[in-house]
Amino acid sequence: MHVEMRKEGKRRKYYLAHSYRKAGKIRKIRVYLGAELSSAEIERHKKEAEKKLMFRISSARLIRDPFETVLSKKELEELKTLEANAHLKITHLSEEDWKKFTESFAYNTNAIEGSSLEEKEVVNILKMDKWPDKPKGDISETYGVAKAVEFIRKTKEHISLPLILELHRIVFENSKPFAGKLRSRGMEVVVADQYGRVVHRGAPSAQVRSLLLELVKWYKKNRKKYTPLVLAGVVHNQFENIHPFQDGNGRIGRILLNNILLKHNLPPLNIELRNRHEYYAALQAYENEHNLRQTIELVLKEYRALKRMLKKR
Repeated sequence: MHVEMRKEGKRRKYYLAHSYRKAGKIRKIRVYLGAELSSAEIERHKKEAEKKLMFRISSARLIRDPFETVLSKKELEELKTLEANAHLKITHLSEEDWKKFTESFAYNTNAIEGSSLEEKEVVNILKMDKWPDKPKGDISETYGVAKAVEFIRKTKEHISLPLILELHRIVFENSKPFAGKLRSRGMEVVVADQYGRVVHRGAPSAQVRSLLLELVKWYKKNRKKYTPLVLAGVVHNQFENIHPFQDGNGRIGRILLNNILLKHNLPPLNIELRNRHEYYAALQAYENEHNLRQTIELVLKEYRALKRMLKKR
């Protein structure tokens, strides 16, 4: 760690900085100390800044090599076999199929995040604008998810930072004051289980934008290298690892997953509430072991469930 001084006009600003190597490049993390500081003031501010810098350094290590899929040729062949065995068909759903999917997806993707609405209530909201006596935020986010599904049906964009921000704005514009805005600097995310053990640590807020841009770059570079399920799985899982928003990351990640599937002419996917524990386990396997297989297997399981749902209704 070292102190850096930068001039901005006539002002001198001071930072505590640390350099490290990542993916063959030198990266730097800085914590702002203040402007026009004396030597004593710099030393006084350094103690608190060191704590923040250590957190950012440890977080950077946790998300090391974030956009490389460590998959061997054998593993890629296995994934292709899994896709083939699922009998996935490139299909264009009818408008009635899309309505059924949207209703089910809006219910499940919000329910995974704690929405109080029941499935029948979601159907009534979307079909008849019939509102139950439930929190307005849950109702608003039902409409928001449905609008986002319609949006990804029409957009030609696979993934970009503006697309990610727009999806968040659409889903949460009437329920959250920070809709369409990335986590602000200093707002860090640590998720703990019931025993207080850390199960997920989002990317440092100062790195969120650059990491999302790296994710977009990774996708464009590997778009023709990997199969659509691998692309969709990696983008979704890495997005969840970054955790770019104050809230709503799970829903936007699942919508992004569907956007990529649609852009490759695959059917949309609905991760059901009843499979949320498998979903969380797949995310953990990817974050901790870079294991994508559980994600792919869950995707294929949900595809089979989607076929059954569309046939029944």
